[in-house]
Amino acid sequence: MKIMVPLIWIAGAVHLSIAISNFWVPGIFHYRENLVKLSPIVRQVFVVHSIYMVLVLLGFSGLCFFFAHDLAGGSSLGRALSGFLGIFWLLRVILQFGFYDRETRALHRPGDVAYTFATVSLAVVFSIAALGVVR
Repeated sequence: MKIMVPLIWIAGAVHLSIAISNFWVPGIFHYRENLVKLSPIVRQVFVVHSIYMVLVLLGFSGLCFFFAHDLAGGSSLGRALSGFLGIFWLLRVILQFGFYDRETRALHRPGDVAYTFATVSLAVVFSIAALGVVR
């Protein structure tokens, strides 16, 4: 666990950076212009989901900073939560490659690469912590 705790602190910083990056995403992807085309309820649901996603990321970050020892395998609940986070981020990686528009990803290549690196790193760190293969 000596190695995992600092890695989970870094994962907390990565979560925080992803949350902060969401303040620029609406401008990059022109949310205002695109959302105006939607019905009011779909637009409202999208905005609420976006806000909640930032809150979830901030929560994940806080868990990493304040409960790193548990997430690193110090408790059964911590390992279970690390397993959830590993699956959460692995699924996000799969969706990024299999679902997102390739032209848009290519147009924003530096962000796509950075985000891919971040999500793969999170998936790996939390999967290792959940499996308990590194102490």
